[in-house]
Amino acid sequence: MIARLWMHVSLLVALTFAVAAPTARAADVYDLDQTHFSIVFSVSHMNMSYTYGMFRQAQARVVLDHENAANMQFQMAIKADSIDTNNAQRDTHLKGVDFFDVASFPDITFESTSVVLVPQSDQPGINYQVTGNLTMHGVTRQVTLPIRLLGEGPSLDGKPHAGFITQTELKRSEFGMTKFLENNTVGDAIAITVSFEGIKQDAAPPR
Repeated sequence: MIARLWMHVSLLVALTFAVAAPTARAADVYDLDQTHFSIVFSVSHMNMSYTYGMFRQAQARVVLDHENAANMQFQMAIKADSIDTNNAQRDTHLKGVDFFDVASFPDITFESTSVVLVPQSDQPGINYQVTGNLTMHGVTRQVTLPIRLLGEGPSLDGKPHAGFITQTELKRSEFGMTKFLENNTVGDAIAITVSFEGIKQDAAPPR
């Protein structure tokens, strides 16, 4: 009888803990806010100045999990022909075969393969080390980006937003763009800043 009573007590305790245990927070999905993103780059011109430009068209999705960074995902696709350096003739050249060759390679894409939380940093926000595959000009290379979650909350449209930034440097030669490197007319190192907000989606699956 004592054994049977102990079994019932144990079952009751187990059920109590199961009911009382907090439900794990599901990952949130954010899609790019088309009115709040900037993709800006700079490159040296003849070692005398820096030319700045941006890409004006992109799509992005972030799967944000505050409890487990390993579940997070970052995805972005940039339209290469949306490049804008404030000079139409130069933009046409950049879209051609000497550089991006947008007719053959219309998209620049990034897809994360791992996300690691950086617990200590002198930067504000929540910091992540995001490794993934960057494809540009038909070449795919693994890169690691420092991505920072700057903040979350309702925006002026009343919808939950989350904002991110990453700053990095790439070499265009590693993606098969080598025109004008031999005389330093156009530099190899490209400084890149991507800052954007995502709008939280209702029950949106990762894609």
